[in-house]
Amino acid sequence: MSRNFDNPVDHKLDLGLVNYVRHPDNPDYVIFRLQDEKRAEGFQKSLEDENIWFEKSHQDTQQRRYHLFGIHKNDFKKVQRINYAIEGQHRKPFISVAWIRYFLILFSALVIGLAIMGYYKSREKLNSYNDSGILIIPEE
Repeated sequence: MSRNFDNPVDHKLDLGLVNYVRHPDNPDYVIFRLQDEKRAEGFQKSLEDENIWFEKSHQDTQQRRYHLFGIHKNDFKKVQRINYAIEGQHRKPFISVAWIRYFLILFSALVIGLAIMGYYKSREKLNSYNDSGILIIPEE
């Protein structure tokens, strides 16, 4: 039994890690679910700029309102690229405090620098031994 894993929308397993699902009634369509108004506006503008046909709706839950966009699965790869771009524009930095972010970068650079220095120092020490493991003392 072979499976076609080229199209991620056709996978039966949905863990909620992505913001798109197969349309419940029409398998030729994919529903993209965006959580806030700014993302939805940017997503809609990008779809219109790319001349991609879509249907728009919304779904209200107890916690929030989801903006839903239905697109044909033939446009899925283009729309997925748009989706990633919109998510990237509206994401928060992994480390939001700037001085902590720069401290971690400098600290990491320091650790890498010390590791490189340690490597070369150990190479110098190893070169001072012969093949049988005896220390070679240079004559003065």
